[in-house]
Amino acid sequence: MARANKPDAADSTIYALSSGAPPAAIAIVRISGPDAGATLAALAGSCPSPRTASLRRLRDQRGELLDHALLLWMPGPCTATGEDLAELHLHGGRAVVAAVFAALAERGLRQAEPGEFTRRALFNGRLDLSAVEGLADLLAAETESQRREAMRRADGMLGRKLDGWMRRLVEIAAALEAALDYDGDDDVAQQGSDTAEAIAALTLEIGTALAAAPAERLRDGVRIAIVGPPNAGKSTLFNALVGEDAAIVSAIAGTTRDAIERPVALAGMPVVLVDTAGVRDALDPIEAIGVDRALRERARADIVLDLAGEQTGAAHVIAVAAKADVAAARAGALPVSALTGAGLAALRAAIATVGAGLLPRDGEVALDRRYRDALAIVHAALASAAASDDPLITADEIRVARAHLDGLIGGGDVEAMLDALFGRFCLGK
Repeated sequence: MARANKPDAADSTIYALSSGAPPAAIAIVRISGPDAGATLAALAGSCPSPRTASLRRLRDQRGELLDHALLLWMPGPCTATGEDLAELHLHGGRAVVAAVFAALAERGLRQAEPGEFTRRALFNGRLDLSAVEGLADLLAAETESQRREAMRRADGMLGRKLDGWMRRLVEIAAALEAALDYDGDDDVAQQGSDTAEAIAALTLEIGTALAAAPAERLRDGVRIAIVGPPNAGKSTLFNALVGEDAAIVSAIAGTTRDAIERPVALAGMPVVLVDTAGVRDALDPIEAIGVDRALRERARADIVLDLAGEQTGAAHVIAVAAKADVAAARAGALPVSALTGAGLAALRAAIATVGAGLLPRDGEVALDRRYRDALAIVHAALASAAASDDPLITADEIRVARAHLDGLIGGGDVEAMLDALFGRFCLGK
C-alpha cells in the first residue's frame, strides 16, 4: 500500500477524546506520536507491557493524582495510526478529562485536529484512501444497508480490488514489453495470446463494476416521488410513510404548491420521499411552477409512486390507489389507505423490492463518482488496447490505464513492472 506524503505537523504527538462527550461511564483518550510512550511512562510511573491492559494511577508533573485508569500501550508501526499509540481509559467525568488534557498539554502534546488520527493512518500506509472514505461513510451511516457498504469499504474491500486490478495491469504491461523486445520468439507469441485474454477479462470485470449501482444512491438515498392529480391522497400518503405530519393535507385542490422531501429508512434502505404538487392544467402562475417541479421530480426519481395510473408497467413505477378506504382501487394498482394504514406494509415491501434492484448487492462494493470517472477511462483504454492489432498502440493504452488506476490508489511504478517482467520470462536464454 502506497503512502501519501507526510506533512511536518505529523511529527508531533497528539491527543484527543475518542469516546462520547462526558459525562459518561468511561472516557477514552487516545495519544499518538513519537512521545506517546514517554508521556505514558511519565503519567503512570512506567510504560505497561505492550498490548496488555494495565490499571495504573495517573499523576501530573506536580505528583497530584489525576485518576485511576486502565492503560493500553501499543508501540508502532502495527497500530491504527502506524505510530506509537497509547489509550487512557478514564472515569468519564468532565473534570477528570479536563485535568488529564491539561497534564498532556503541559508535557508539550497538542490536541488533535478533526480526523487527524485517520490522516496519520493514511500517511503511514495503515489505510488506503478508499478505506478512509469508507470509514467516513461508516460514521455517517444511518441505515443497515449504508452500514454494511461502509464496513466493506472501511475493511479495505475496494482497495484490495483496485490493487488486484493494478497487479494484473502490471503483468499485462510486462508481457507487452517482452513481446516488443523479443518479437518472433515462440514463447513470447504464446504470452501474447495469453495477454489478449487477460486484457479481455480485465475489461469485462471493470465494465461490470462500472455497471453496478452508484455509491451516491446508497449514501444519499433512493429518491421516491409521489405523483398524481390533485386530491389523489399524495400528501396523506407522504405523511404516513414519513411517520409525521410533514405535509399540509387539505381537501382543497392545489394545496401542495412545492416539492417537499424527507429522508427516511424503509426496510433498512435509505430513502428520500418527495411529495409533489398535483399534476393538472394549472389555474394560476404559482400552481404552474409547482406542476413543473412535480414533473421534474418525476423525471429525477429512482422510483415513482403513481397515484394517477398513467405510468403503470415501468419497472421503477409502483401504481398506488391511495384512497382505498373510500374508493375501489383501479386495476393493477396497490390498494392503500393512508388514513387507516391498510396496505401500507404491502407498499413498503413493494418499495423495498424495487429499491433492492437499485442499490449495490451484498458483497458488491459501490463506486462513487471519483472512482467511476477514473475507471471509465481505464475501461476505455483497455477496450482500445483489446481492439488494436498494433502492439505499440496496445502497450500505450495499457500505460494510460495504469496511470489512471494509479491515480486512484497511489501505487504502481516502473520497478513493479520490471519485477513482473523478469519473474515471468526467462530473458537470458
